[in-house]
Amino acid sequence: MKTFSKATILAACLAIASAAQQAPATAPGAQVAQQPIQGGNGADQIRPTYVLGPGDVITLRAFGVEEISDRPYRIDSEGDVNLAPILGKVHAAGLSVEQFEASLLERLRPIQRNPQVTVQVTQFRIDPVYLVGAFRAPGMINLQGRRTLREVLTTQGGLAPNASRRIKVIRQSESGPIPLPNAITDADGRSTSVEIPLSSLMESVNPAEDIVLQPYDRISVDRSEPVYVTGEVNKVGAVELGDRDYIYTTQLITSVGGLGKDAAPEKARILRPVLNTSQRAEIPVDLKKILAGQASDFPLMPNDVLYVPRSSHKMALSKVGLIALPMATSFIYVLVTRL
Repeated sequence: MKTFSKATILAACLAIASAAQQAPATAPGAQVAQQPIQGGNGADQIRPTYVLGPGDVITLRAFGVEEISDRPYRIDSEGDVNLAPILGKVHAAGLSVEQFEASLLERLRPIQRNPQVTVQVTQFRIDPVYLVGAFRAPGMINLQGRRTLREVLTTQGGLAPNASRRIKVIRQSESGPIPLPNAITDADGRSTSVEIPLSSLMESVNPAEDIVLQPYDRISVDRSEPVYVTGEVNKVGAVELGDRDYIYTTQLITSVGGLGKDAAPEKARILRPVLNTSQRAEIPVDLKKILAGQASDFPLMPNDVLYVPRSSHKMALSKVGLIALPMATSFIYVLVTRL
């Protein structure tokens, strides 16, 4: 039986410990957890669910395959990556980072035992979405993967205080139609558009209107139209709705200082715009009953006009007074001259 000295045994133990430290911590073929990276657009990390597309720049780390490791590859316009001389062209567009890693593992298995590969995005493509109009932060943003309408509105600070409560989304035909039943295809067929009420988008848990945005989508919000009040009120003019969808007649009358002394509130009318025309529909409103709590209040929408007419009875009394005053003055003058 062969014996070994203590020095020989100690050296063997040190060699085994060193080899254990250098061995990979993951099982053969397992994917290494992705580490934060610096993207070309300022992103500090990559999500494994990020969907790759033309224009993205990726770096591969394939254990034992130095020919394709630690080199940048740009995904071309066809969605492919040229990994010559080992794998040739490999399709990447439309796959998440995790899916592309799995695809590379399958391709490497015939040529390498227990392959290991990690994909990192080092520069993101530009997938612009445009926010136009009454946003707190209008401008262009880069999608960087799957993002919904509500997510973008939230991360960009939402709408300005004077914004309309309806959001319009316009999508180029190349990205497919907007998946909502009320979406309209433009006459030229180049785009589809849809108007989405902010209330239904933000108040529901999983609203259908919370669509996944596509590159080059245009999201626009107009400035909210005020409500107008005219006639026999203490202050004629426009009242801004702010972040409200509507304002009640009682609130509007209060905001303009109340009714005039010659008002006929029972004959008030609301003039409401007729869609796609320059005309207005006339809606009778009995403000007298509403203010007395005898009728339900009425909501006024943006661009509505509340008209409060002057009482014809009070106008008649005023005319009688104007006529009676000179007659009384003449009578007094006659009496004085006879004295």
